[in-house]
Amino acid sequence: MEEVFRELQEADIGRTAWKEPLSKHTTWKIGGPADILIEPEGIKALQKAMNIITARNVPWRAVGRGSNLLVDDSGIEGVVIKLGRNMEYMEEEEMQIRAGAGFSFIKLATILSKKGYSGLEFAGGIPGTVGGAVFMNAGAHGSDMSDIVVKAHVLYPDGSLVCLTNEELAFSYRTSILQKERAVVCEAVLALREGDKEVVVEEMKKHKDYRRNTQPWNYPCAGSVFRNPLPDHAGALIEQSGLKGYRHGGARISEQHANFIVNVDNAEATDVTAIIKHVQHTVQERYGITMQTEVEIVERSENG
Repeated sequence: MEEVFRELQEADIGRTAWKEPLSKHTTWKIGGPADILIEPEGIKALQKAMNIITARNVPWRAVGRGSNLLVDDSGIEGVVIKLGRNMEYMEEEEMQIRAGAGFSFIKLATILSKKGYSGLEFAGGIPGTVGGAVFMNAGAHGSDMSDIVVKAHVLYPDGSLVCLTNEELAFSYRTSILQKERAVVCEAVLALREGDKEVVVEEMKKHKDYRRNTQPWNYPCAGSVFRNPLPDHAGALIEQSGLKGYRHGGARISEQHANFIVNVDNAEATDVTAIIKHVQHTVQERYGITMQTEVEIVERSENG
């Protein structure tokens, strides 16, 4: 792995770090070290890095702001590709927006709402990046990315950059084809509508205020932990099971919103996974409902 690290450094693709703790790169503030962490300076740099990674047959994983990720305490094997500030760009052409995968989703929604662009109001308060939002088909308040994504440019391990249409992305509830295929979102094109600026800004503010008032963002967390087993809601099932406030080690089920697990005292990944398993067991026994996680749980042996 050290040889791969040196090769990536020599390729001058951007920041390259050895054994960097991923607790620095997840909103839960949890996670052991990545063997190698890279932050490519752009799509060409990412292609160059991917060619090296593939040629060396090294496990890899792409992350954005780590807002939907639980990383094992032992870290992640191989290379972690962080799409951050170096891939945070935005271009406008009429009502279509081309945004880099590293662009903050909240920031993008805020900027466009102030221009009176409608279609991203649901994003008010949703953390993460554009790339992560496409990957997860992020959504809220009855809308999601499938409503506005025209296409996305994704990079495959063989170095090919492919444009996938909305239909080819195969969006469904909190999923896309990208959760089955090995590819990295590089940028997305979104189709928005012209709206009344005051109405759009007010709608955004309403969604942000709702999240601020109902969700525990005063502690490190990763948003909703479980997918809603429609027509039921995960938070309601957990609360009705008497699990609000349930604690294991430094992690606790939020008393403000039962579908949030918060890091209250230097929690480890094992604390969070213990709570997740307890919730799954309890809800299954009480309601016969299988609770599936919305957050992605990454164990060291699973990378790649």
